[in-house]
Amino acid sequence: MWLRLLVVVAFTIVGATTAFVCHTDEDSGITFHSGKWEDALALARKENKLIFLDISASWCGPCKMLKKKTFPDAEVGSYYNANFINVALDGEIGEGADLAKMYSVRGYPTLLFIDGSGKLVAQTTGYRNPANFLKLGQTVIEEYDNNTKIE
Repeated sequence: MWLRLLVVVAFTIVGATTAFVCHTDEDSGITFHSGKWEDALALARKENKLIFLDISASWCGPCKMLKKKTFPDAEVGSYYNANFINVALDGEIGEGADLAKMYSVRGYPTLLFIDGSGKLVAQTTGYRNPANFLKLGQTVIEEYDNNTKIE
């Protein structure tokens, strides 16, 4: 009986430690906003940031690759978390479907960059590896800053 209890406790500790380590690794990537779209727009206006909106589908292979390989990357997370309000939605469900229609999404994944008023700033589709995705975000910020400066 004691041996069985000891084994259960040992597996519980190992499982909890493994879960904690995995959770910590995920935290180094992009942190996505969990509220409503209107809340993301308000936050973008308040923090003077663009919104990065990932519109995907549950069955989409390239979408799954972004979620597995690109979004968890520490360098990508550091840059996107500092410079964007990040939102990820399924383009076939709820607000995601509404936004997919509003922004004329034709395929998945669609990567949108939107200002706090809801105006589309940049749009692209498809999988991007971490280095390419990081460069995309940097280019969007640079071009947006250059186009919105008051001379």
